[in-house]
Amino acid sequence: MKKIGFIGLGKLGMDAAEVMATKNDVYGFDIYPRVSNTVKVCETVQECVSKSDWIFIAVETPHSKEYDGSVPSAHLQPKDFDYSVVKSVLTEINQYATADKNIVLISTVLPGTTRREFDNLLDNHTLIYNPYLIAMGTVKWDMVNPEMLIIGSKDGNDPRVNELINMYQEVMENNPRYECGTWEEAEAIKIFYNTYISAKVGIVNMIQDFAMKIGNMNVDVVTDALANAKIRLQSPKYMTAGMGDAGACHPRDNIALRWLADNYDVGYDMFSTIMGARESQAHNMANFLVEQAKENNMSVVIHGKAYKPDIPYCIGSYSTLVGHYVAEHGVDVKYLDPLADDTRDVIATMEQPAVMLLAHNRKITYGYATEHSDTDLADGFYCNVPDGSVIVDPWRKMDTKDSRYKVVHYGNSRK
Repeated sequence: MKKIGFIGLGKLGMDAAEVMATKNDVYGFDIYPRVSNTVKVCETVQECVSKSDWIFIAVETPHSKEYDGSVPSAHLQPKDFDYSVVKSVLTEINQYATADKNIVLISTVLPGTTRREFDNLLDNHTLIYNPYLIAMGTVKWDMVNPEMLIIGSKDGNDPRVNELINMYQEVMENNPRYECGTWEEAEAIKIFYNTYISAKVGIVNMIQDFAMKIGNMNVDVVTDALANAKIRLQSPKYMTAGMGDAGACHPRDNIALRWLADNYDVGYDMFSTIMGARESQAHNMANFLVEQAKENNMSVVIHGKAYKPDIPYCIGSYSTLVGHYVAEHGVDVKYLDPLADDTRDVIATMEQPAVMLLAHNRKITYGYATEHSDTDLADGFYCNVPDGSVIVDPWRKMDTKDSRYKVVHYGNSRK
């Protein structure tokens, strides 16, 4: 059993630490009080460092709030992430470590950052960059069932990488591939993996826009065909048009990559286009909601404020981006979400019929039942929806023949 420390026991760190604690002695530290049945929570960074041979850093690398993608951001000046917390932690580790440590950074950074910003903060310690491909709401499952493990070292050949792989093999439930390289290569695999997803979502939602404007076109017929084109294209994942890419990672990663493209003067900025398309698609959806609201003399309710079902986080929410554009038209917009951590304009129930955007769809998002699948739901909704409401379903899964509501499949303009 290895002696492992986790500095940062937040949304990612605690779940990751508890997974590692199934096979190792794990110590943890966070600036906020934390409780765990399997991780031994330390009072100070120094205590955590002294008790650990391997130290995982799971602290934030944030953007300013206005860059999270929950409101328009494509017009803002590109900027890098804030690495001050990571640098502070590395400095403390270097200060308190009395022997050489193996340090594993799992926080997202841009390519080139580890060598430029972090390497000079350490003396003789080994620094490995090891970002995870996880999602909020399924962190523990994602961690032990990853598509791949991304591991970067200074020269791409550090023998301690094999030790780290052996540690992961002890806890993995699947048999992932291990993609190993330099710091820069690992940084790039992680960030471009995320932006590739953003591009896929942007393309299928572009097809959705065309379906609405051209007419006689069901976006699912088109995207299903493309999703099954596995010789020249990719997999069917993220090939269902609907709500835009969202969350704490993907939008902000594209925004930060705009800064990288400008800083290295590559001569073009695809990432600005991706973010601009995301905002235009949200604007088009908002325009449709406003048209329905005015036609039916109703307000707008968005079913789901968090960036996906069954989690509280509204950072990077596509729902609030759509809501922003609805409000710009002077139309009243509220949100239905029992878990949202941003409770502004959130209602617990609907008193009157409204135009409701069905932003949350568990089956599309997860593909399987979750612990919240039967929580606070009535007929699939977060509350009882008044008869006569207009339900705009961007996933096109709700029965259009439901006599209680007018159901509109956004993205299917077939007559």
